[in-house]
Amino acid sequence: MKCLAVCHSELVLRTLDQVLQPSFDVEFLVDSRPLARKLGASGAPIAAGDLKRTDTYVKVDISPSTCVIVEDSGRPGLKRVLQAVSAAGGTLIYVLTTPGGDSAARLKREEQVRAQFPEVRFLSLAELFGAPLVTEIGRSITRARVQQYQRYFNDADRVLILMHNDPDPDAMASGLALRNLLRRTKATAILGAFQGVTRPENQRMAHLLDIQVEIIPPEAIKDFDRVAMVDVQPHYFAGVIETVDLVIDHHPLQTGYGAMFKDIRSEYGSTSTILTEHLRAVDVSISERTATAMLYAIKSDTLFFNRQANRVDIDAFSYLYPLADAAMIRKMEGSELTFERLACVTEAQQTGLAGDQVFCAFLGDVTREDFIPYVADFFLQLEDVKWTVISGVVNDTLSISVRNLGYTRNAGDLVKRVFGDIGNAGGHRAMAKAVVPLQAFFDRHGPMPYDRINPIIRELTLQALREHSPARPNK
Repeated sequence: MKCLAVCHSELVLRTLDQVLQPSFDVEFLVDSRPLARKLGASGAPIAAGDLKRTDTYVKVDISPSTCVIVEDSGRPGLKRVLQAVSAAGGTLIYVLTTPGGDSAARLKREEQVRAQFPEVRFLSLAELFGAPLVTEIGRSITRARVQQYQRYFNDADRVLILMHNDPDPDAMASGLALRNLLRRTKATAILGAFQGVTRPENQRMAHLLDIQVEIIPPEAIKDFDRVAMVDVQPHYFAGVIETVDLVIDHHPLQTGYGAMFKDIRSEYGSTSTILTEHLRAVDVSISERTATAMLYAIKSDTLFFNRQANRVDIDAFSYLYPLADAAMIRKMEGSELTFERLACVTEAQQTGLAGDQVFCAFLGDVTREDFIPYVADFFLQLEDVKWTVISGVVNDTLSISVRNLGYTRNAGDLVKRVFGDIGNAGGHRAMAKAVVPLQAFFDRHGPMPYDRINPIIRELTLQALREHSPARPNK
């Protein structure tokens, strides 16, 4: 993220350099050429120019997404500086006030600036130290991004918020959150999917929270004025959709599609975490129903912070917790174990192969694809198991779910290496999936009975892990 610091004094410049690195790509602009030469000699990215001229900021290539911090030392001309920054395209503008002088006069000066530049925010020098500044700037950038897509969606009569097939809690919760952000009702912003909700716990969530997911055939997309995607990207639909208006997702960034706006954060544990930041950035009130859905989604997608979670997920969870209905979440979680799932767990326990901290099992023909990742998550709890590789056949397609408890190897990379040339494969560091036509698997490894599939997948997995094991340090 680019940050332009407009400074008058060396002290403030050096302070900003220490505080903003490495979170931002910082450049400095001063009105003193001797100061620019002095600090430029030490390697600081710095330029000199007339701070009251618009072309000074055009030359340093600022944009609406550039964070601009302007030092206010009490000298005259602050308004002209802000006017020049705004005219050059700056929108995320902070004024940094330095101590000293008459406090009453300083407050009056701030009021006058706010009256002319209502979007400008003031910071004190004390606020530079620690995380609050970085957090505040990040929230401002998110605010600008959200306001842009809000304006773009304002004039649409019908909006489709599209989710992946068989939407899970994160997809449904993100759809609710985006509908709130767009200030829409269920009549003007439809939560849709090509295939409806089928998993028992997801159906229970949809029923208890009154989430209506409409089945939308691909040919009906043209009937909507705007199309947004949450928890999924267009590549998932295999060429059916090539351009959308908005994509918000926490899965790894994919290419080959167009989007007017996108917010992809693969380091986040859930899309609901991203939407929580969007809601907070523009101060949208979060209803108990939406907070409950999002809290449950974050808990579900991160396995209660045991998988693909970081500080931002915990922060979002902490923010949503007092707004949500904890009793409702406990009720939704009551449907996790069913007799069908228990049968799959039993099958895996009886036929699975364990060793080298890897557990592999083949479930045979399964009626529901979601049974496979459920079993993969279940057996990751076993003592001395760091990888689970669970496979099964659904409609002549071999589906493989991989879970990884460790942090030295990447599950997404593993499935791409092993299955990427004969099917679709990918995922995160701790969880991944491959979908391979059964015939393509047989073409590669030869025709075989079902009981030979698991040993082959296990050997392929172990070979890939051995080939890419971390190098041991020399003694």
